Amino acid sequence: MAQLSGIGIGRRIAVGPVRSMAPALSAPAETPRTREAADELAAVDAAVDAVAADLAARGAALGGETAAVLDAQGLMAKDPALRELVAARVEAGATGERAVYEAVEEFRLMLVGIGGCLGERAADLADVSQRVIAHLRGVAVPGVPHSDVPFILVAHDLAPADTATLDLDIVLGLITRDGGPTSHTAILARSRAIPAIVGVADADSLIDGEIVVLDAPGGAVHTQPDADAIAAAQARVAEQSVTADLPTGPGRLADGTEVPLLANVGKPADSLAAAAAGAEGIGLLRTEFLFLDSPTAPTVEHQVAAYREMLAPFPGRKVVARCLDAGADKPLAFLTAEHEENPALGVRGLRALRTREQVLRDQLEALKLAAVDTGADLWVMAPMVADVEETEYFVRVAREIGLKTVGVMAEIPSLALDAERVLRACDFVSIGTNDLTQYTLAADRMLGGVAAYQDPWHPAVLRLVGMLGAAGRVTGIPVGVCGEAAADPQLAVVLVGLGATSLSMTPAALGEVRAELAGVTLEQAKAAAAAALDTGTAKAARAAAAIALSAS
Repeated sequence: MAQLSGIGIGRRIAVGPVRSMAPALSAPAETPRTREAADELAAVDAAVDAVAADLAARGAALGGETAAVLDAQGLMAKDPALRELVAARVEAGATGERAVYEAVEEFRLMLVGIGGCLGERAADLADVSQRVIAHLRGVAVPGVPHSDVPFILVAHDLAPADTATLDLDIVLGLITRDGGPTSHTAILARSRAIPAIVGVADADSLIDGEIVVLDAPGGAVHTQPDADAIAAAQARVAEQSVTADLPTGPGRLADGTEVPLLANVGKPADSLAAAAAGAEGIGLLRTEFLFLDSPTAPTVEHQVAAYREMLAPFPGRKVVARCLDAGADKPLAFLTAEHEENPALGVRGLRALRTREQVLRDQLEALKLAAVDTGADLWVMAPMVADVEETEYFVRVAREIGLKTVGVMAEIPSLALDAERVLRACDFVSIGTNDLTQYTLAADRMLGGVAAYQDPWHPAVLRLVGMLGAAGRVTGIPVGVCGEAAADPQLAVVLVGLGATSLSMTPAALGEVRAELAGVTLEQAKAAAAAALDTGTAKAARAAAAIALSAS
């Protein structure tokens, strides 16, 4: 049995034949247009409108993180700057198809050059181009192949619209050549509980129809499995279905240690789904997703109405609201600068809010009023906080508004390095592992070359989490985790061993994480964490933790 390696997403496995995505549409020819520029532009505008409407409809039907991703992709399609580039090329004589292709390619290369969160959106923008060009040609968009037989999908990468609409009765798992742990493919795979391996360099070597075993926990695709290997994989698949059907309940370890399991949400439908999945509250309320298309700052009244819907499913329960995390891949017209050299390291999060303090105060006031109306136990936190001074600033403003439980997100290494002083200045800390990993390893959250570094299992990242956890134990201040790392059941155990007092994740991951935690004691979790820390790579840390848990 041979093996291809990549980054595993989730704790599930899959076994079955592989099928590859259809190739992309060919680049439009560089031929002069044959109709008037106004007519050509009108056709492009109609195609863009149709694509944006289709993406919005798909998102609305699916809800959750999927909707947010598809909505963002629709906004890409209708970006005024992109339209200006298209118009200029049409006026110069290009066809609509060619103008769209060239304009999107210019934007795409710019995003790749910027890197970071924006770099990861390059694939989403390329998908927009394919969809608009397909509409102009009157042909179907290349996508997931049709099959009456369940299969494992192989692709260079998957656009959000493709991942979001997968038929899970047919598509058993995903294998992509590109992507990393925080790519849209990975995020949406977690949200839909699809086993996936991303960043498989040799994915193109897989032949349609061949049987493989996709081992997400092991980060491996096993090719040419014999009958015994297939039977063993099928047995594990059967075990997974039992785990997925476990009853909901509070998160706790085998020794009774409580570890509240919360949900990450971005819109009202997410809150309902989280409550239905047994979330004990909300650990990350992404408020910015409600206002991505707002040209002006929303009023307090508008915000209260939006927040009230999101808090309503959790009366008397903990709801951790993140103030507007604007900037980088989530620009807000009313708050962030139009252009920055490196937005991931620029004026984002709390830095942006300090430039428009009234926006911050209005949001905090709206959150307070929504909590009063719903009875939710509101906790508020600031994103992208770098040090004690920023912590004290946010706490002071929130206290002036009348909020009782005020904390900060730990996404920048400097915050962990001064963890004890930071924790003494606030009521809680929540670790955002996605950005913490990016900034610790200087690895852009983008496709290709450095994707392997974007792994929260890296011992350097775990040491920073451990610093925060240790400071939490000394000060008695809660330290939660709300990044994608919490959705990995084995890593969730390690995070608890490092001192995490709560975990927040996509609702789809709650069952597997709950089951994993129920099988270990706090001492076993600490042993797994110690084993992971005593390594030099993410791969070694993952293996060491697994060995420690199996031996205990």
